[in-house]
This record gives sequence, structure tokens and C-alpha cells, in this order.
Amino acid sequence: MPDLPAEARRERLLALVVDEGFVRVGDASELFGVSEVTLRSDLSALEAAGALRRVHGGAMAVRGEGRESPVEATAERDAEVKRGIGRRAAALVSSGSSILLDVGSTTLAAAHALVERTELSGLTVITNGLSIALALEPAIPRFTVVVTGGTLRPLQHSLVNPIAAQTLAGLHVDLAILGCNGIDDEGRVTNLNLPEAEVKRAMLAAADSRMLLADGSKAGQRHLALIARLGEFGTLVTGGAGAEALRAPAAAAGTRLVVADAVARLRGVATAGAATPGSALG
Repeated sequence: MPDLPAEARRERLLALVVDEGFVRVGDASELFGVSEVTLRSDLSALEAAGALRRVHGGAMAVRGEGRESPVEATAERDAEVKRGIGRRAAALVSSGSSILLDVGSTTLAAAHALVERTELSGLTVITNGLSIALALEPAIPRFTVVVTGGTLRPLQHSLVNPIAAQTLAGLHVDLAILGCNGIDDEGRVTNLNLPEAEVKRAMLAAADSRMLLADGSKAGQRHLALIARLGEFGTLVTGGAGAEALRAPAAAAGTRLVVADAVARLRGVATAGAATPGSALG
């Protein structure tokens, strides 16, 4: 597998470590057609992200790391919290606007919430998630639903490169709504896998405004693939246990924090109002 870009090589290297449990530096460098120096650099980057553990001569898998759960399973975890986040996010979308809607269980909740807003019309939603598109289907013809195309990834039912980012490069939308797997204390917004992170970055580049959806369990988490810095998002919608831990990173980044639970609203968190197309969500 020579001539792979670094991100793609590291993705495949991690998959190999997870599948085999242990990989030797010499064997992997030969397999990927790179020097042992380059291979060790890849392993160091993966270890820094917590995806594996370096040992003498190679690397070992870390239990529970580097593996994704099916979106159906993650949607069931903290389902009420995610529904609350989805509804607060949907309240920030107005008729006649164009949005990019990312894959994930919390963005899936936002898709259902958009459909529930029966007064919403003239909305164009572009997504790389098959589950997202199916959730939006009942709102047609009030909504126009566009799927990016691309290579299908299992578990998340997402479409990635090739093709997905090429489609996004030709777009200019009002708002991108993204999910993530982690937001660390320094404001790094990260994802478990590289192909989806690449598409997320293309979504950010295509949008005037950006909104991040992340329940409180994502606070303090850092994963392999960097999506963006928190400051690149105008709004962070969160909720559930751990949500308060996101207040300091959001404040430091200058990102508006919307907490989707009753306790937070009593503390004075502003209720989300409808945004106009192209408004300053960030």
C-alpha cells in the first residue's frame, strides 16, 4: 500500500493494529511501503490520540479504542439528551435556508427535530449520511434533500471520499451543523476516524455559519482526527452530564454555548431563537 497520504495510512494502520492486536514496526513499514522512521512517527501520532499503545518493536491495541459503534446503538445512549440538543439546534434553522447536516446520532436527532417543525419550509439540506437523508424524507417536498455521494462507510452509514468532498467543494451554504467525538480542554474538536473528519472539514469550508452539536460526554475527549478548533464554530449546542465542562472551552474560543436542559435554562442560558439565512452563528 505505498503512496498513501499520511492520514489514510494512519487510518489503515490503526485498523490493522485493532484487528491483529499487535503489529511490528518492520512488518508494517514493509506493508505500507514507508521507512521505519515514518512508521514510528505514525504510531506516535496514533498513541498521542489514545488510539493505541506503543511497545518495544511495535504497537498494541487499546481495549475499546479505535472502534466505532453503530449509529443505531449510539442513538439509544442518552437518547433524551440528544433529542433535546436536536430540538435546540433545529430552533436555530429558518425557512428558506440551506444547511449541511453531518452524520452521527446527535445530528440524526436534529434531523428528526427539523421534520417536526411543520412550519419550516423551503429548506435545502445536504448530507453525507444515509440515515440522515432517510430521517428527512418525510419532510419532502417542504425540504429538498441532497445526498453528497461517495464511498459508503458502515456503522455510521456515511459517505466519504472519494467524491464526497468534491461535491462539497462546489457548494456555498448558510449553515453547517456538525457532530464530533470529542472536545478537549484546549478547544480541539476531534473525531474517531480520518475519512469522516476530512468530509467535516470540507463542510466547514462550504458554510457561512457553523454549529457544533455535542452532548456532555464529549467534554475532555480527544481522538485521532482533528476537525477544527472550537473557535471556528459560532454556536455549540450541548446537554446532559458533563455539559458544564464545555463552558470554559467555549468561552475561551468565543463560541456561543447553548445548553439543552431545564437546569441550564434556569441558570440563565439563553433560549435559542430562529436564525435567518446567513446570520452570524459563526
